[in-house]
Amino acid sequence: MANIQKTDALLVKDYMAGDENALATLIRRHESKVYGFIYSKVSDKDVSNDIFQDTFIKVIKTLKLNSYNEEGKFLPWVMRIAHNLIIDHFRKSKKMPMYRETEEFSIFSVMSDDSLTVENQIIADQVEVDIRRLIEELPLDQKEVLIMRMYQDMSFKEISETTGVSINTALGRMRYAIMNLRKIIEKHQIVLTN
Repeated sequence: MANIQKTDALLVKDYMAGDENALATLIRRHESKVYGFIYSKVSDKDVSNDIFQDTFIKVIKTLKLNSYNEEGKFLPWVMRIAHNLIIDHFRKSKKMPMYRETEEFSIFSVMSDDSLTVENQIIADQVEVDIRRLIEELPLDQKEVLIMRMYQDMSFKEISETTGVSINTALGRMRYAIMNLRKIIEKHQIVLTN
């Protein structure tokens, strides 16, 4: 009976009940997958080791606080933590300057880098997700114009014809959409980088 392998969920439960060896078993079981995933994204042994350790520190803290509720999905949960820490690493990295929205520079231009490295692709994907979430907070008329302009590449004349409003109204809605995005970004202290 002793050599029947316990499931991840049972090991998590044992660890939360005070069995430190259960966590060691979980780490040994998944360390090559987790480390391999991290290394494939950052391509640096030292950084990978740091992120790997930070990942399991976060796992331990979450388990000790009894905040874990991903029943039966331990590895995907750990991989999500690692993925978020990788993104944090790239965002904090000096290789990535922070850009502020100005009249001359649009936050949408960070998604147009044609020569994306793996790390830039991860960040571009996350920036895309973040921007989509921000757009969802806009009033419907502003969101509609912004999506037509930025994602469907429509001219303001085409937007005007599609929505049945004047070109000036479409331009105004776009202007307000950008202003409101700036306010949301500042309010939530969001950092968009590439």
